[in-house]
Amino acid sequence: MSDVVERTLSALPGLLGQHKPGAGPGDAGGPGRVSGGSRLGSLVRSIAALTSKHEEEKLIQQELASLKAAVSAPTTTLRLMKECMVRLIYCEMLGYESSFGYIHAIKLAQQGNLLEKRVGYLAVSLFLHENHELLLLLVNTVVKDLQSTNLVEVCMALTIVSQIFPREMIPAVLPLIEDKLQHSKEIIRRKAVQALYKFYLIAPNQVQHIHDKFRKALCDRDAGVMAASLHIYLQMIKENSSGYKDLTGSFVTILKQVVGGKLPVDFNYHSVPAPWLQIQLLRILGLLGKDDPRTSELMYDVLDESLRRAEINHNITYAILFECVQTIYTIHPKSELLEKAAKCIGKFVLSPKINLKYLGLKALTYVIQQDPNLALQHQMTIIECLDHPDPIIKRETLELLYRITNGQNVIVIVQKMLDYLKECKEEYAVISLVGKIAELAEKYAPDSEWFIQTMNAVFSAGGDVVHPDIPNNFLKLLAEGFDDGKENNQLRVYAVQSYLALLEEERALYPQKFLQVMSWVLGEYSSLVTDVDPEVILTKLHSLLKKTSVTSETKVWIMAAVTKIASRTSSSKTVDKLIQEFSNSLDTCMRQYAFELKHLCEDKALMKKLLLFDASCNDIVVDASLSFLDGFVAEGLGRGAAPYKPHHQRQEEKLSQEKALNFEPYGLSFASSVSSSGITGRQSPTGLSFASDTSGNSAETGHKETNTLKLEGVRKLWGKEGYLPKKEKIGKEDEPQTVSCGGLSAGQVRDPPASQADPAASLSEEDREKQQLASTLFIGLGSNAGVSLMGKADTATQKFKRKSKMNEMQNIEETSDFQNCAALDFGPLLDTIPNNMEDCEENTQIMLRKASLCSSDIVEENFAFDMPQFEKNYRLDDRLSDHRLSQSSLFASSNIEIFQPSPSAQCESASKAPLVPCLPEELEEFTHSEVVELCQNDALALYLCKVWTNDSLLLTVFVSNKTTSAFNAVSLVFEEAEDFQILESFTHQFPVIEAQSVEHCQKCVWMDKISTQGVISGSVSYQSEMETCLEFSITLSLLDFIRPMEMTTEDFGKLWLSLSNDVKQNIKMASSQDSLSEVLSTLQQKLKLHIVDIIGNEGILACQLLPSVPCLLHCRTHSGMLALWFRSPCSALPDGLLYQCQKVMEEC
Repeated sequence: MSDVVERTLSALPGLLGQHKPGAGPGDAGGPGRVSGGSRLGSLVRSIAALTSKHEEEKLIQQELASLKAAVSAPTTTLRLMKECMVRLIYCEMLGYESSFGYIHAIKLAQQGNLLEKRVGYLAVSLFLHENHELLLLLVNTVVKDLQSTNLVEVCMALTIVSQIFPREMIPAVLPLIEDKLQHSKEIIRRKAVQALYKFYLIAPNQVQHIHDKFRKALCDRDAGVMAASLHIYLQMIKENSSGYKDLTGSFVTILKQVVGGKLPVDFNYHSVPAPWLQIQLLRILGLLGKDDPRTSELMYDVLDESLRRAEINHNITYAILFECVQTIYTIHPKSELLEKAAKCIGKFVLSPKINLKYLGLKALTYVIQQDPNLALQHQMTIIECLDHPDPIIKRETLELLYRITNGQNVIVIVQKMLDYLKECKEEYAVISLVGKIAELAEKYAPDSEWFIQTMNAVFSAGGDVVHPDIPNNFLKLLAEGFDDGKENNQLRVYAVQSYLALLEEERALYPQKFLQVMSWVLGEYSSLVTDVDPEVILTKLHSLLKKTSVTSETKVWIMAAVTKIASRTSSSKTVDKLIQEFSNSLDTCMRQYAFELKHLCEDKALMKKLLLFDASCNDIVVDASLSFLDGFVAEGLGRGAAPYKPHHQRQEEKLSQEKALNFEPYGLSFASSVSSSGITGRQSPTGLSFASDTSGNSAETGHKETNTLKLEGVRKLWGKEGYLPKKEKIGKEDEPQTVSCGGLSAGQVRDPPASQADPAASLSEEDREKQQLASTLFIGLGSNAGVSLMGKADTATQKFKRKSKMNEMQNIEETSDFQNCAALDFGPLLDTIPNNMEDCEENTQIMLRKASLCSSDIVEENFAFDMPQFEKNYRLDDRLSDHRLSQSSLFASSNIEIFQPSPSAQCESASKAPLVPCLPEELEEFTHSEVVELCQNDALALYLCKVWTNDSLLLTVFVSNKTTSAFNAVSLVFEEAEDFQILESFTHQFPVIEAQSVEHCQKCVWMDKISTQGVISGSVSYQSEMETCLEFSITLSLLDFIRPMEMTTEDFGKLWLSLSNDVKQNIKMASSQDSLSEVLSTLQQKLKLHIVDIIGNEGILACQLLPSVPCLLHCRTHSGMLALWFRSPCSALPDGLLYQCQKVMEEC
């Protein structure tokens, strides 16, 4: 963007410097006569001649004052306004705020000629951001320019749309941009694709219905249009690679043409054909070929050709080689390609150029999990990189060592990391390195002493920039304890002893977080050290309190430690002295702690009862119903206080009493009269006709309740929702084949001289030290050794195991979650936990924990709305609007993804009569799908039938034994899916499946994360002559979890007002649909909606997402258009249903 601005500004003086005919140098006095180029140049020269920042600010403020007067004058011409905008752009780029000119930039884009419009659009793109409220004023201008016959205006409008455009206004321009995909000029088509890519990034649900047009752009005759479409496909394939496997051949063909130089010469860079296009295609192929042998086979030839042709010694070819190596190690492996990729890595690592050496280390770090032997080949080079003067090289080397850490080399690698940490000054590098050292120390610690010493070094060297999770996890580890009680006490005792030794040094300065850790440990476990007088510990803590370098927050930790130690002593002079000193402190917090300590010391029995030993992990029981306030509430009501009103009721009363502004966008101009509903601001569709050609989400402007009591995380302080590090998941993944690179000759990959010479003959002392260091760093990386690499399943036992009682409590929680899921309102979406069984039976308040709708943390909000037929307490997430709908394949011919058996298996099984399963009689009464084959081999066949019950989706899986012998212990396993929740166990065991027979199992499924389509994968394993495993995949859509929601018109109106998340869209009706009733019948049949009422040309419908998330729909027809208005407490649900409605209407 900066290059564009620079070129524009360099060109503008020549364009702006055109004088009127006959204007000479003497005419420079008038405001309309002085050239814009001379004014801008004069400003630039004046700023360059200044000697201080103060003088620059003074000059810029004078210039801004002059510009403000000029743009506000009614006599200012558009030409002068254009010149002022250029100078405003320069001031804004220097960092000075010029908001007074924003509205004038929009006016210039609306009213000027081509050159003036160009400057106006440029100023708008630099001044405003995507969420700026003034952008709404630009929408009509963009729409007008998109409809213009002037190509320059169309290009400018498409450019501004692809840079900044409000999300809620996308439907206003989307049809126009879709039409531009068929434009005769390739520059228009390319810019249209770029605009759609921008729409996909900010609102992917808005462009899901035009995926077919993306495919046409991929096959466009112009290479620029095709290259622009790759950005969209790379993003979509990152989110859902399985939906675009059929395009692998197309991407391979494109890459072959690019590598073969079939593109125009304009795409070449330093004689390399379209290098950035090659990099984009290689990344796409890597995503498509991951863990897919069949798809990977299509790529082997073109990857080999890319490696062969990228031989020019230039930085851009090195980038292509790096992407090739990453792609080769990402897809299903092939030995020949792996050998060539290893050669490339070797050339990079051994290169004397720093940039290439960095690329080699980066590639080596990426592939080390697939090929550990590759690190052994370059171990001496890696040792040399540890002492490299470039800090980036040294940091990447440490990252590589972090990946190869195991129980045998952890001491040496952690020491190297600590050495670098002590000399590192970059905050980001310190934070990253501290986290890695702490992880390795906990995972591979050889003994307790080494672990404590390492963590002490981490806290000392890391300082106060250490992430809060590091000390929290360390204290949690000490508090929860381990399976071995003796090891547990040894660790705590050594921690206390080490901290007492550190506090002996009076002049030592420790980071605040380290002092907080010391204080907590001494307060909790100092009594375990019997040979140290508690008075000595209290004296050391007292001396810390008197230091000026200790912050107020740390003093609070120290006071808490003093209070705990005082509870275990009969009397203490230090405590009395401390109370006397801080009772008159100016710090109110310290004064409060001193008074609390004083009163507790007066009642030792109460003090010991409150401050139990090692009680930090005890559960805290919370009265979620706040029953202790019942008396206070009753007393207040008795004095005439008003009873509590839910949020939606207060909002409705407020809107009915006040005349608020209506921020809803204008709708279509319908001929029918609009009846007033008596409620301003928020309208109910039962009493107001409406339509809109724009869609938006009103959750941003809706009222949010922020004064509700948050009980999250209180009941279980140290539970799994705390700051326990995520344990590595041990999945049943097929490990990629590792290819030994020992066959590479010395001429192919040059080894360092130290590794070629005889170690006993001519090695210097330095080389011997390096070899000794290499033997300790790379121990355990041999081909026959059981290596535990970072990110892989760990075969070695972990040094510190969490106490098993914690795991038992978590298992009990998970079991209770399933047993009580039927009584919860939003089970899969909100993951609620009852405080106890009595609370669940009495249907009392339920404590919420964080929803697992996306990877980032989601803050919960509470919604409550009363319904006569549905007495429920809805608690939903306001921030679900930030969640992006996961993409789905729009081109699959079936909802079931079928893994085809091999051709030989098909031929052998063709002659056998298949055993066709039948649905059990008790399920025949429900709506269900056809029985579809999932996968099969010579012995077994799997079939699926979807049963849509009232409260869940029931997946019925049939396992057919096609052989003449029985199978014992057949295991059916479902993998954990991101978007769905299986309400029962993920595993089902068939004790025996008789010969030529069929067995079945049933799994209830809810949608856990709203998406238009998702996949549940699984496998069935059985024992014949050898262990055999069949994999299958089931595609589920949003409509599988939608059910009709019956209600009255009155209930519909009340519920409508309580919902804040809405989406609007106008859809063209099919010619076959003449009446509203036909449209609603189609929606009722296809989308499983309930028709609540039809009033004239308006209709209202209701449905719910299982288990009970409501979604309301208001429809209106006029002049062949259908206006849809969805509302739901969940912001992602209206978008998903709108997309399904669009598909249904297109099919009609």
